[in-house]
Amino acid sequence: MEDRQKLNLTMLCDFYELTMIQGYFEKGYADRITYFDLFFRRCPDGAGFAIAAGLEQIVQYIQDLHFSREDIAYLRGRGMFSEKFLQYLADFRFTGDIWAVPEGTPIFPQEPIITVRAPAAQAQLIETFLLLSVNHQSLIATKANRVVRAAEGRTVLEFGSRRAQGADAAILGARAAYIGGCHGTACTISDQLFGVRAGGTMAHAWVQMFDSEYEAFKAYVQMYPNNATLLVDTYDTLRSGVPNAIRVFNEVLKPMGITQCGIRLDSGDMTYLTKQARKMLDEAGWTECKISVSNSLDEYIIRDVLRQGAKIDLFGVGERLITARSEPIFGGVYKLAAVENEDGTIAPRIKISENVGKITNPHYKKLYRFYGKDSGKALADYLTVHDERVDDTQDLVIFDPDATWKRKNITNFTAKELQVPVFQGGKLVYDLPKLEDIRTYCARQVDTLWDEIKRFDNPQTYYVDLSQKLWDIKYGLLKRNGK
Repeated sequence: MEDRQKLNLTMLCDFYELTMIQGYFEKGYADRITYFDLFFRRCPDGAGFAIAAGLEQIVQYIQDLHFSREDIAYLRGRGMFSEKFLQYLADFRFTGDIWAVPEGTPIFPQEPIITVRAPAAQAQLIETFLLLSVNHQSLIATKANRVVRAAEGRTVLEFGSRRAQGADAAILGARAAYIGGCHGTACTISDQLFGVRAGGTMAHAWVQMFDSEYEAFKAYVQMYPNNATLLVDTYDTLRSGVPNAIRVFNEVLKPMGITQCGIRLDSGDMTYLTKQARKMLDEAGWTECKISVSNSLDEYIIRDVLRQGAKIDLFGVGERLITARSEPIFGGVYKLAAVENEDGTIAPRIKISENVGKITNPHYKKLYRFYGKDSGKALADYLTVHDERVDDTQDLVIFDPDATWKRKNITNFTAKELQVPVFQGGKLVYDLPKLEDIRTYCARQVDTLWDEIKRFDNPQTYYVDLSQKLWDIKYGLLKRNGK
């Protein structure tokens, strides 16, 4: 861990960032003001929306952006970089502006999550870290939100540390899962660092360590009477596990007047076993005993067992959450949208592709979300050129993103600009919210989405449209380039 703390994350960049910014430096473009957008093209799992996360780590990265003497020595040793450029890197700092959608916000394809306005060399260098931070945490927060919604108000804990792809994936994955709605984690260090409540009781090894299951249970409950959750599937859940748990609860907890306790299952037919366990516990008078389950769960399994009548109070979700196993790539990209001329005018830039989905939206933009005044629900998102103002006292016509001939009339709405300033002139101007506040904000914002958009299967497409001015600019650039 000591070696990891010495890492300078400025060097966590693709090598071509360095070759490009030396090129900008040599050709006189290093200080030219540019505008980059970070956005994604498709929601994972065919979902109707995603959850933005990862901004706090980006803030920390930007604040510490620098090249150390060791970094400069390494680059010198590559034999590719001039001494003049290396001296430029020695004094390197971020002096630009960053706007971002707050963590926990529901986001949609093709709209800027983060916008960077900065000298070209600075904006280019930070690409890799911005992408990895947003891509990873947004992926896990999105998956966690699906799992939590499937649980229909029941407690969900993140249990995936041992299956995560590395330490950072475990630690920051627990943070992102909490933003998405998980109630806690099994990852102790995430509690220590971020306040994501860590918890846990026992593994099968505890039960196997003792001469009998009964002895193992009794020893644990005597030690932790106020946290007595027993793993009942080491040998036989219904013949020994649950009966031994009831016996120990009667012997240890009942004389102490404690009625709060729990059992956990990590294998078997969860629907059948939890139904039977619930019946046995209730007949023994332990009606307040909670039943928790784990073992390769995801949103679909949780949804199905609940539909089948499973009696479950808590879900521990591990590998399929922390790795987003069903679709482990978020797909965020970072593209040049505009450059500033010497006279201060902004010249839009566009990336064109034979793949229509990869054609970018040009220019320095603003992102608005429209909320119905009567329903409070999100109606559509709207991209404009930076100098446009949205008049929410007038009706608007929004085009369906999947079929431009389909229109939607937006009336009686309130327009909210989604991006907030984070850095101005290299200085942090954003008060990072507490993680608990981000989680609460996320839940509230997800509640503003219509149920049709929140469906797991075939969700309704949410409208994200361009203003007429922005569309005219985009279409003009396409025509100019022969498309």
